[in-house]
Amino acid sequence: MDNIAGKKSSLTWAVNISVVALVLLWLFPTVGLLVSSFRTADQIATTGWWKALFPAEQNLVLRAADPDEFRVERDGVYVVEGNLFDGESVTGEIRVWGTSSRDISAYEPGETADMGEGETMTVGPDGAYSWTGNEDQISGRGQRVFVSAMVPPKFTLANYDRVLFSGSNTDSMAKAFFNTLTVTIPATIIPILIAAFAAYALAWMDFRGRALLIAVIVGLLVVPLQLALIPLLKLHLGIGIGKGYLGVWLAHTGFGLPLAIYLLRNYMVGLPRDIIENAKVDGATDFQIFTKIILPLSFPALASFAIFQFLWTWNDLLVAKVFLIDATGETTVMTNQIVELLGTRGGNWEILATAAFVSIAVPLGVFFAMQRYLVRGLLAGSVK
Repeated sequence: MDNIAGKKSSLTWAVNISVVALVLLWLFPTVGLLVSSFRTADQIATTGWWKALFPAEQNLVLRAADPDEFRVERDGVYVVEGNLFDGESVTGEIRVWGTSSRDISAYEPGETADMGEGETMTVGPDGAYSWTGNEDQISGRGQRVFVSAMVPPKFTLANYDRVLFSGSNTDSMAKAFFNTLTVTIPATIIPILIAAFAAYALAWMDFRGRALLIAVIVGLLVVPLQLALIPLLKLHLGIGIGKGYLGVWLAHTGFGLPLAIYLLRNYMVGLPRDIIENAKVDGATDFQIFTKIILPLSFPALASFAIFQFLWTWNDLLVAKVFLIDATGETTVMTNQIVELLGTRGGNWEILATAAFVSIAVPLGVFFAMQRYLVRGLLAGSVK
């Protein structure tokens, strides 16, 4: 009775748990990147992104106001009063504080620090302070205060403003964003156009050597693209299309064609033969059959390959490094720009998180917009 048709398998729960686990495994890093892109450098260095909505303890270096401008004399003693958080981008409740980086927790809020020769300083939990001393002591720059404070959560758009709009024309992520679009869109459309014609010929046209061509295409699927980088670059430089967009378009087209032809050919072979034969009986040419019948019916397969090609080209660094050589940075793509950010600002994790999320935002949008076609295209022909 356990094998009765229609009865649910006892392993359904395991499948569901596995699917949920895989979804969470991919979702957590993306959410973490998004949250981190809106946080400040101090917050990222102090707590993980999962604690972004809660107050966090941070070590801060604050400075009292300029004595020459704010000091007042009271009974022969010079005093500077104010709040350590004035003019700062953060506020919080001070837990402990000190006047030396070697001992941040020297004093509790409200206690008075004796800095010698009558110079004192008192700091409250809200950052209010009173700095007193003689004329020589209360002069120059304001006294530095090292505090450990509970800082409330803060989110900012400054990271996006810095990544997208700051810097020179060749140093901004916005420039790299449009350069990446310039590379990706043609590198996705060109192989689809070529592969669609080739797939139709291999699927529905009889000619000598068709089986051999199909075998060659299948064999090219397992050839690493790294083997062709140097010979192809020499060819591009020899015919004058290196160091530019045309060279990288053709490189992506060549590397993507085997998968495109194989995927589209397998889909087109599974289309009903009666439709094509009836069209030929009615006098339709192969070109008319291809454009008016095959292409509309093959849209799921075309869309599924478009997703693969777009994601691969958008996230590519190796091919762009080899075939898009530009010392001025005018054609720098986003993946290379992120590497530059990592090399020159390795400690600015908030900038790297923002740049990385800007880079994956477009592929995510493309995938979610076309994912229904991805499944239909990949499963085509598996069920009759």
